[in-house]
Amino acid sequence: MPTLFDPLSLRSITLRNRIAVSPMCEYSSDDGFANDWHLVHLGSRAVGGAALVMTEATAVEARGRISPRDLGIWKDAHVEFLDRIVRFVEGQGAIAGVQLAHAGRKGSTGVPWEGAAGVPPGKGGWQPIAPSAIPFSERTILPQAMSRDDIGEVVRAFAAATRRAMAAGFKVIELHFAHGYLVHQFLSPLSNQREDSYGGSFENRTRLALEVARAVRAEWPERLPLLARISCTDWVERGWTVDESVELSRRLHAAGVDLIDCSSGGLVPYARIDAVPGYQVPFARRVRAEAGVPTAAVGLITTPAQAEAIVQEGDADLIMLARAILRDPYWPVDAAEALDRPEARHIPSQYLRAY
Repeated sequence: MPTLFDPLSLRSITLRNRIAVSPMCEYSSDDGFANDWHLVHLGSRAVGGAALVMTEATAVEARGRISPRDLGIWKDAHVEFLDRIVRFVEGQGAIAGVQLAHAGRKGSTGVPWEGAAGVPPGKGGWQPIAPSAIPFSERTILPQAMSRDDIGEVVRAFAAATRRAMAAGFKVIELHFAHGYLVHQFLSPLSNQREDSYGGSFENRTRLALEVARAVRAEWPERLPLLARISCTDWVERGWTVDESVELSRRLHAAGVDLIDCSSGGLVPYARIDAVPGYQVPFARRVRAEAGVPTAAVGLITTPAQAEAIVQEGDADLIMLARAILRDPYWPVDAAEALDRPEARHIPSQYLRAY
């Protein structure tokens, strides 16, 4: 079996190891624009030796942001600074990826450190949209149920964002279908109570996810990989299930998705999750085995030995690090030392004297 520091090939792209920087919202943009914070945040993780560096959830339209401070890719003017980030990340030997997202009913909220309550229109917010007019919580804004025209606009927005991602030079796209955001809202019967062809049956509830995947794949070069992050369970009775995640993963793979990033939860605020170390790894293992598609594991993966075991045991092909790599941008370098793989360290020439 491969190890954490063996390369991973996806289409024409080869990652130098199996360590990726998970998309993590920074809430540091104005009008969707990337800035120096994003350059330093993402660039430092590339310097630190990660193979794949993903942007945070990047909104495909303005109303698709979680907060007014979210990163965006809904207009051509966003491309210039994103291109600068991509060039720096690639200059460190890493691959730059972008996560395309739409918040749906979880949009128009404040930043977490200011309470994350709904931000009304007129105070910097907007009217969120969702499959059904069901709010995420009593603190968020009541969303507007989407028309068929709204659905078409969202699919086209994902396609247009893909063209901008290509213009910015990204080599990987991840579709954000998890954590209670718009596409996940369509997937789960808890948030989708539509009575048309986008609601009710599994076939109908997965329709938007597949339409978005096909629209993005049609715009994205055949040589470049496409990923999708899904919440494998809502952790709530009568919600979205692991069985459904396996079948959706099969269909996404057939639609041109190359790897499934296996997360969970986020749809409702009352879910009870026993978040122990590696608690989502079984989802990655099952999707990989039963859907026949490569997977990424994410969630409370903190130590090199833990990450190495996940890869060596065939539970996942890629490790997505979040809080661990926030705490230590040089986690990959430290992991190579801990696993006795000093030759796998990626250390910039400017820093060699420290080693």
